[in-house]
Amino acid sequence: MSLDDLLRDDDTGFDRVLAFTVPARHARGRVVRLGPVLETVLSAHDYPKIVKHLLAEALVLTALMGSLLKEEHAQLTLQAQAEDGVVDLLVCDYRNGELRGYLRHDPERVGELEEGCTLETIFGKGYLAITFDLAASQERYQGIVPLEGESLAHACESYFAQSEQLPTLIRIAVRSNGPRCTAGGLLVQHLPDGEEGKERLHAKEDHPDWEHVAILASTVSEAELIDPVLNLEQLVWRLFHEEEEVRVEPLLLLQRGCRCTVEHYQSILSRFPEDQIVDMRDDDGLVPVDCAFCSKILRIPV
Repeated sequence: MSLDDLLRDDDTGFDRVLAFTVPARHARGRVVRLGPVLETVLSAHDYPKIVKHLLAEALVLTALMGSLLKEEHAQLTLQAQAEDGVVDLLVCDYRNGELRGYLRHDPERVGELEEGCTLETIFGKGYLAITFDLAASQERYQGIVPLEGESLAHACESYFAQSEQLPTLIRIAVRSNGPRCTAGGLLVQHLPDGEEGKERLHAKEDHPDWEHVAILASTVSEAELIDPVLNLEQLVWRLFHEEEEVRVEPLLLLQRGCRCTVEHYQSILSRFPEDQIVDMRDDDGLVPVDCAFCSKILRIPV
């Protein structure tokens, strides 16, 4: 069976997240693999390969971290903003299994980028903000780290270490073949005072349980993360099969989610003064709105 055939087969494990815990080692994790959903998000703009891979990495990270949220309608937003870089804005968010993302770059300078270049080369000076919005309590938690290091995954590891005091290992793989693009990722974290949900009193990078789990998790290869034949359960089992117990939760399906509806934009436009609305209207009395996430232009009656 060809790769294209596998990508069309819903049973191959694409566009899914698997949550797991290793109770004896006080560790939790997420593993994700993106295929058709990723391609749909990327197809909204004609991204050059390097920035396409950057957005793919960001979408995998957003799915990994967003799936840590247990509360319904909670949202995770990952935003990179910078000055003087080839890329000056990257935004992805996750809510209820829905992913969307957008990247803005300078097409005249994209040739400056090479495979494996650092975040500073891509963005210049900037920051990465990770925001958790909890719908039920209407609370918002945000952490900000510099856009430094080799990858967005490394920046996210720094976020968890600095803002959450939570030892974290993240591995990401992205592969494209013409218009086809797949990506996968693994996130593993240490909860040293018990399983997920218990209060954390301390977190030590040199805790023996964490060292053990991190060593096992770091053996995952890029090929395994995006292998369409290796399903997510098999991947977790391959990494942790020698542990006394590994618990997994039902697979979470992912889909591309964009909130560009007439009703959504009407609610936003209703906050503007009438004189500004008048200036926005076209000859037919409608307000044209261009959605950066999906490249649709909606004409809103308001």
